[in-house]
Amino acid sequence: MTKRLTTSAMIASFADADQPTSPAPFGHALASVAGENEEVVGMTADLGKYTDMHVFAEKFPDRYYQMGMAEQLLFGAAAGMAEVGYVPFAATYSVFATRRAYDALCLDIAEPGHNVNIVGGLPGLTTGYGPSHQATEDVAILRAMPGLTIVDPCDSVDIEQAVPAMAADPGPTYLRLLRGKVPTVLDEYDYRFELGKAKRLRDGRDAVLVSSGLMTMRALRAAEQLSEHNVDVAVVHCPTIKPLDEATLLHEADSDRLLVTLENHSVVGGLAESVASALVRNNAARGLLPIGLPDEFLEAGALPTLHERYGLSTDQVVRRVLDGLG
Repeated sequence: MTKRLTTSAMIASFADADQPTSPAPFGHALASVAGENEEVVGMTADLGKYTDMHVFAEKFPDRYYQMGMAEQLLFGAAAGMAEVGYVPFAATYSVFATRRAYDALCLDIAEPGHNVNIVGGLPGLTTGYGPSHQATEDVAILRAMPGLTIVDPCDSVDIEQAVPAMAADPGPTYLRLLRGKVPTVLDEYDYRFELGKAKRLRDGRDAVLVSSGLMTMRALRAAEQLSEHNVDVAVVHCPTIKPLDEATLLHEADSDRLLVTLENHSVVGGLAESVASALVRNNAARGLLPIGLPDEFLEAGALPTLHERYGLSTDQVVRRVLDGLG
């Protein structure tokens, strides 16, 4: 009998059953930063509960602003607050931040270089609600925006360390938010988040997996399974997609190992194309195997089923790497 995979479609967990998790790491990290910096404010477009901003709101109600379902207004108000010295964190869903309010983000926030931190929930394939809520192209939309830093954290450790770094950075940042009960993975790898830096988590002689976001935890699990096939795999985590840590990636690519990119994003315009561009511009062009979401609108359904169907599951990563090694 085939096991039926089910999960809540809207705000669903992508954690494996045996993974430890941390509740609302973004909300707790923001509250901690706000306790040290009274200029930090939290803002949302009617999605406080669903972006973990409610944790901040409960602790700092006088510094929490509910702007209603109007992302353009949210970003415009956040820009105004940054103009007079505040450090806003503005939270909504990624699809609304990028598709609905692009112009406000560009001209109100990025062009003047304000320290506004856009927090985008449901990035990539982290909801089963279909194209209206699946932000599978958010990185592609924002990569060309001058001066905007793009952060794609792996787990609760990454988020907890990224939030204070974002608050301290003087320019605008976009965070691909993982919310709710977020897996805790990187505590086992002597990891420290640094804005703009990639980190090798594991070395290997046969292939190097360059990953961002939740796909780093899948890369680490795939590396363990590949060892059972006598395949030794390195894993390099890129929590910052822009600016990309080209020096580290060029060093890792300077070998005859299979080079694989893994991302919770369309294969168009995301991490894979960022890495390929860096290789070409630095006269280090070589082939790479991109693992990511297809260039299409995805179906609705249960997350485990969708991750398996669209190639983000650990088993699918293992299969693709073995096929790539021939």
